[in-house]
Amino acid sequence: MNHKTLLAWLCALLLCFSAAALGEETEALYVENQWNFVDGSMDVSHGIPEDAAGALERIRLRGKLLVAMEPYFAPQEFIDPSQSGQAQYVGADVELAKLIAQRMGVELEIVPMEFSQVLFAVADGECDLAISALAYTPSRAVMMTLSKGYYYSGITVSSGVIIRAGDRDEITGVEDLSGRIIVAQSGSLQESQTAEHILSYKEFRRLSTTQQVYGAVREGVADAATVDTATALAYIQSHPSCGLTLVDGIQFDLEEQFEGDRIAGRKGEIQLMYFVNGVIDEVLSSGQYQAWYDEYEQLAAQLAAEKY
Repeated sequence: MNHKTLLAWLCALLLCFSAAALGEETEALYVENQWNFVDGSMDVSHGIPEDAAGALERIRLRGKLLVAMEPYFAPQEFIDPSQSGQAQYVGADVELAKLIAQRMGVELEIVPMEFSQVLFAVADGECDLAISALAYTPSRAVMMTLSKGYYYSGITVSSGVIIRAGDRDEITGVEDLSGRIIVAQSGSLQESQTAEHILSYKEFRRLSTTQQVYGAVREGVADAATVDTATALAYIQSHPSCGLTLVDGIQFDLEEQFEGDRIAGRKGEIQLMYFVNGVIDEVLSSGQYQAWYDEYEQLAAQLAAEKY
């Protein structure tokens, strides 16, 4: 090997090492924090970056963002019966999904499904993101890539137990649930909190939707349900004749660092979540998400009044 060939070989080797080092540095920019959710973000004003990889690159090439959602959780996501097709899906989370797609420069397609299937759809690669009022849980953080929080109710995030108003004197604490039928939404934070905090009951049933959960208690199929406290209060307010009430003596609080609704992506798609967090930063700093929430809370109450 002459000296020119050797020099060329050394230069090529140096370039390879430099590229590898640059790749490691770039990769290190995208990380999860100690609680396994992503709190970093990127500038989304110019759309998907040219060096996008993984899911973010696939979304750009496809020209469409696929979002898994259970559209039965007003005012975040619900169905407007006066509309059809994609237009029937409305709510604050729907608006957030639209803005993410807009910032990406692609179309949005909402893929409706039962809540228990939402995360599986993302894990299996059927959808790019799950936007469905998802709460943080350690198990979700291990299985999925989670965003920072984008909606905070302004009160301590907690779950409670809803019962029929006629049973309020008999059920005042967790111990009074012994011998009773309890329900919670399958795959929800409330399902895991029921298993953790309520140890004595006659039967614990998992139901597919929040409507089924409230309906089971209202219709006497179940005696109590573990539910999100803020959502339950909104439900009772918008359905004054439902006959349901929260038990004052039962509340399961969430640790502060885990508060907030979050968006989920496939595990390892951290660059995608940096983009999502960039949009979340935008709507939080402008107050836009809360404005959407207030707007659709009014619409949900109006639709409920027309129905009942």
